[in-house]
Amino acid sequence: MTNLTVRPLEVADEPQWRRLWTGYLEFYETSVSEEVYEVTFARLLSEEPNEFHGLIALNSDGAPIGLTHYLFHRHCWNIANVVYLQDLYVDPAARGTGAGRALIEAVYAAADEAGAANVYWLTQDFNATARQLYDRIGQVSPFIKYNRR
Repeated sequence: MTNLTVRPLEVADEPQWRRLWTGYLEFYETSVSEEVYEVTFARLLSEEPNEFHGLIALNSDGAPIGLTHYLFHRHCWNIANVVYLQDLYVDPAARGTGAGRALIEAVYAAADEAGAANVYWLTQDFNATARQLYDRIGQVSPFIKYNRR
């Protein structure tokens, strides 16, 4: 693993965050409007505890190479909040450096610090490369996700 830093997003990170998040969206063959970029970044910088949080991974040169977005929320089966890790992305050139694991572990640490009951995330079944990491750092659940038609 190379020397990585994972830290909360800052205002000055917006151009690199946008580049990374665009890569994430393109991987899932989707896009969002300019308004969604702006609102999402503002939410990630909010200090509201139940708003989205964002982390960025930097390589040893200080260049942004990955990001994650996560959200604390209530859960009917727990008194404590749980954490939904919504987005996780590492630049293709930086994969295998430990950045993905470091980002997930940073979310785990934030969850532990807040006393959260669990951290969970979703991925698509075709995301084989990421699932190799997820199988080492998480546990597959038996749930199947449905969306409204």
